[in-house]
Amino acid sequence: MLFNIYGELSGCQLLGWLMVFVGLIVTNELARRSKSGGIFFFFILPMILTVYFIAIGVGVRNGSSWALENQTYLFMNGWFHYAKLYAALAGAIGFMMIKYRWGIGKKEWFKPFPFVIVAINILIAVGSDIESAINGYIALNDTGSRYWYSNEGVWLYGGWWNWVNALAGLLNIFCMTGWFGIYRSKDKNHSDMLWPDMTWAFIISYDIWNFNYTYMNLPTHSWYCGLALLLAPTFAAMFWNKGAWIQNRANTLAIWCMFAQVFPLFMVGSSFSVVPSLYGDWYSSGLELAMSSRPDFADPTMQGVLSLLALTANVLCLGYIIKRSKKMHRNPYIHEIWTGTRDYEEAYSRVEK
Repeated sequence: MLFNIYGELSGCQLLGWLMVFVGLIVTNELARRSKSGGIFFFFILPMILTVYFIAIGVGVRNGSSWALENQTYLFMNGWFHYAKLYAALAGAIGFMMIKYRWGIGKKEWFKPFPFVIVAINILIAVGSDIESAINGYIALNDTGSRYWYSNEGVWLYGGWWNWVNALAGLLNIFCMTGWFGIYRSKDKNHSDMLWPDMTWAFIISYDIWNFNYTYMNLPTHSWYCGLALLLAPTFAAMFWNKGAWIQNRANTLAIWCMFAQVFPLFMVGSSFSVVPSLYGDWYSSGLELAMSSRPDFADPTMQGVLSLLALTANVLCLGYIIKRSKKMHRNPYIHEIWTGTRDYEEAYSRVEK
C-alpha cells in the first residue's frame, strides 16, 4: 500500500483528493479558455501572493509573532517550494505568450521555451532528490537512521532510491522530442499551446517519475501533489484537450503551488491529511509527523519499487525514441518523430494552419 487510507478519516481523505482533482481541472479550464482567466491566475494572483510572501519574510526578520506562526513560514519555507512555484508560473506565462503571440512568443527561436522550462522544473526536482540522498547518508552516519528533518518540517528518508529517481529525471529530459514543433490551437480564442510530439510515451514516463519524486520528497503532500495534481492535466489531455498536456501541467502546477504555499495545513494538519506507508501507522497526519521526534519505523519498500519503475519507464521511452529517430533518419530534438501516430495526428488536427 502506498498510503495509509483507512479508518474513520478515509472518507475525508478521499473527498479531499476529489476536491483537489476537480478543482484543478476547473481552474485550468478557466485559465486556458480566455486571456482574462490566464491574466488573473498567472499575473494578478501571483503578484498579490508575492507581496504576501515578502511581508512574511519581513515579519520573520522583525520577530513578529504573526509571521513566525504563519503556516507558510512553518511548513513551506524551503527553497524547493518557492523555486517550483515561480518556475511553474514562468512556464504558464511563457505558454500564454506563445499561444497569444505576445512579444517574443511569436518568434521562431522562442519555440524551444517549453522544453527549456520543463527541463528546469525537472532539474529542480532532481536537485531535491540528490539533496535528500546526501542528507540521508549523513543522517545514517550521525544517528544510525536515514531520517533527516527538512526545512519544510517533515522527516524524509533518503537513500539509494533518490539517486535512482534522480537518474530517471535526467533521462526524462531527453524524452522530450520535437522542441520546435510548438503551435497554437485554431479555435477562435486560441485556447491552447500545442506540442503534438509530446505523446503518451513521455507523459507516462514523466508521471511515474514525478509521482515517485513527490512520494519520497513531499511525502505528506503526495496524495495531492503526486496523484491528484498529475492526473488532472493527464485526464484533460486524454479526453478533450489533445496535445496540450504540457500547458495543462504548467497551469495546474502553478495554481496548486500557490494554494499549497498559502494553505499547507490543508495537506498536513486537517482531516484531509494523508501519510505514506513509509511511516507505518504511527501518525494520523503530516502535522503529527512534523511535530514528532525522529521516527523509529521505516518501510522504504515502495520508494525502491517506484524508483526502479521510474528508471525502467524512462530507459524504455528513451530507447524507443532512439530507435524511431534512427528509422526515420531524424534528429528527435530538432524534428518531430511521432508524426503518423494516432496521438500526434489527433493533436496536430487542432493546430492553426
